[in-house]
Amino acid sequence: MFDLLLSGFVTLFVIIDPLGLVPLFLALTPEMNEKERQRTALRACLIAFAILTVFALFGLGILRTLGITLGAFRVAGGLFLFWIAFELVFEKRNERKQRSANKAVDDPEAADVAAFPMAIPLIAGPGAISAVILLSGSLPSLGGQAALVGVIFTALTVSFAFLALAHRVDRFLGVTGRAVISRLLGVLLAALAVQFVADGAAELIRTSQQGATALS
Repeated sequence: MFDLLLSGFVTLFVIIDPLGLVPLFLALTPEMNEKERQRTALRACLIAFAILTVFALFGLGILRTLGITLGAFRVAGGLFLFWIAFELVFEKRNERKQRSANKAVDDPEAADVAAFPMAIPLIAGPGAISAVILLSGSLPSLGGQAALVGVIFTALTVSFAFLALAHRVDRFLGVTGRAVISRLLGVLLAALAVQFVADGAAELIRTSQQGATALS
């Protein structure tokens, strides 16, 4: 279980991409002082934690209600995560996140940047939601579900730390440092995404074979 939880943490950390969020967070909070930024970052992470926890605990039930098998969702989710990895490696994801941030700045009604766009969709976006549902399927026991919530909490705590120290992190890493780290994390996420697809395809084949055997 430890290896799976570690893989889950790495997956969530890469998808949330707190290093990539730092310049966007600074752009969204230009008139705030450090304490106000910390409060905003805390609220954003708490909202994201609530969203991801709900999907981690009840996402599989929603899939079953819709008649979607876990194998099919693993294949679809793995492909989706691979696309996110592609965006990270070729620096396309920050452009998309920047558009969401600009939309929030330009919208006079979007005053609470902690909820939008920070919590949704920059932190608890479709990629992170897909990841927690995939991990939930691999940890069906009560202890596994509790451990998964712990992984979500840990990933968001680390993200909060980066956002709370956004000015210092931005000065320390710079544009080049963030680009190098994002590319490396993108390659790692691509490998994890391929594993999700492989596991899902194997489960679909196994289910298909069991169905054929039952019919015969």
